[in-house]
Order: sequence, then structure tokens, then C-alpha cells
Amino acid sequence: MARYTGPRTKIARKFGEAIFGPDKVLTKKNYPPGQHGINKRRKTSEYGVQLREKQKAKYTYGVLEKQFRNLFEKASRTKGVKGEVLLQLLEARLDNVVFRLGIAPTRAAARQLVLHRHIVVDGKVVNIPSYSVKPGQVVGVREKAKSLEVIADALAGFNHSKYPWLEWDESLKCGKLLHLPERADIPENIKEQLIVELYSK
Repeated sequence: MARYTGPRTKIARKFGEAIFGPDKVLTKKNYPPGQHGINKRRKTSEYGVQLREKQKAKYTYGVLEKQFRNLFEKASRTKGVKGEVLLQLLEARLDNVVFRLGIAPTRAAARQLVLHRHIVVDGKVVNIPSYSVKPGQVVGVREKAKSLEVIADALAGFNHSKYPWLEWDESLKCGKLLHLPERADIPENIKEQLIVELYSK
């Protein structure tokens, strides 16, 4: 159950984006961390740019190196554009689907809900955050967890129409993965082609 547990704001500042969600510090200090953060002038190499993009994707989706490489290899064996398929595989992770459905405010919170057995897939409890949700499967909140404050707060006022590949049923507190998202629909600012180039070396 390995995951990144270090300082999140520092990582967000490194990429100049709120990849872990809204961050007050990031708006005040919109430059990289460290003593040379403000005055950094050295040009990043091509490899450095590619590596940075891979790290951004890993931190965004909460995946460590081994899992990420395995997903890339799976994407390589799948028909379609490699980078786009990689993002689709990341989007289909159960913790990410729970986050996209608005059941949790962040991916880290979604992961915790899954691990604590509050989430069901097709009516069965699944406590594996990396579980790959298939199109047509229904992801919902376990009956006894529907009254949890964290879930109620997250769902309050959440716009479920912003992700066209998901369908939400308010009365049952569950959502269906209609199909894997198109690249244009995925809002993450990730240049997946750079990741493909990095792994292809």
C-alpha cells in the first residue's frame, strides 16, 4: 500500500500547479521551493523536461514508479495512442473514479475511502485503490457510509455534468463509467507524449 506521504505544497510549487487540489501557499509563493527558487535561470534539459512531466503525472494520480511503469507497459500493449491510453488507464483507477464522481474532495481522500471499505463496485465492496473500473461498471457508496460527513460535504453542490464519461445517480449515490474518457475531456495539464518519449529511450 505504498504511496507518497511527503510535503504536498512543496511538490505543487515545484510544478507551479495545484496538482493536489486548492493550495493557499501556492498562490502566495508561485515559484519553485528552495533557496534558488525565485532566481532559477538554468535551462532544463530535454530529459529533465520529460522526467518532470512523468513525475507530475505520478503525483497527480498518486501512483509510485513501479505501478506507473506497469501501466505504461499495459498501455504499450493496448491499441490506440500510447500516451492517451496511459491517461485513460490512470483515469479508470477506482480511487480516481471516486474522486471524479465527487464522492471525495481529493484523490488522497478517495483512496482512503476505498481502503476503509466505504466504496462498492457493482454492489460489492472493493478496497483496492488501483482496481481498474471497466466501462458499464457502477461505483457507489456503501449503504452504511452514505451518512459520512466527508462524503456529504464533498457531494454538496458538486457538478456531476463536467465529466461526460461518467453518469451520476443522486438518489442511489452511485455513478457509472459510461466509457473511457477522450483526451480532450481529461482536464489534467499533462503532456503525455513527453512521458512516452522518456520511456521509449
